[in-house]
Amino acid sequence: MNNTTVPTIELTERSRGSRCCANDSAPRLSAEAAQQLSDDLQLLAHPIRLQILDMLTRREGQVCVCDLEAALPVKQPTVSHHLKLLRAAGLIDCERQGLWAYYFVRRDALAALRARVVGQIAGL
Repeated sequence: MNNTTVPTIELTERSRGSRCCANDSAPRLSAEAAQQLSDDLQLLAHPIRLQILDMLTRREGQVCVCDLEAALPVKQPTVSHHLKLLRAAGLIDCERQGLWAYYFVRRDALAALRARVVGQIAGL
């Protein structure tokens, strides 16, 4: 027979409807902040968009759309779709010169996105 003692836990009475947990269990992110973080992460959650951003941030100038299309493992309509999403988010922009479009990263917008994501994640 084992002579170890089992600690007893004292149970306290609580009134009906009262919570057993601490009241500080509310989320720290507001609904709006959570939605913004979710949108930001969804925008970054595709490998093609990350590759496009990588290519554009490494170049100081503009990158021709033909160079983006040649470097990525997807067809032109898919590249255009991802460029459209990044432009709509304000992270990149383009300038047309004749038949070609030259894309560039908007460094201020990319820095703001980075600050939002890092700030929100650091707060979790």
